[in-house]
Amino acid sequence: MAASPDSPRALKKFQQQFNLPFTLLSDSDKKLAQAYGVLKEKNMYGKKVMGIERSTFVIGPEGKLLHEFRGVKAAGHAAEVLAALKGSAADER
Repeated sequence: MAASPDSPRALKKFQQQFNLPFTLLSDSDKKLAQAYGVLKEKNMYGKKVMGIERSTFVIGPEGKLLHEFRGVKAAGHAAEVLAALKGSAADER
């Protein structure tokens, strides 16, 4: 599942456009972003605005936070998450 401050309609369009096999959750009121501490002050074109710090949280089946990645960049991030997940699976054996 992924969460975004975009509207449900925009997320559905994005999901269909890229044929994503997972749920995109709309957090338009930014309550989830606040709960996870990813709503941050950013500098956009010299103006300070509140925005979402791109982050990934891996939550296990029991609801426990397994991994946390803050301030991520898209390039290479999927591989980083996959490596962490593989490491977790190995640790459980």
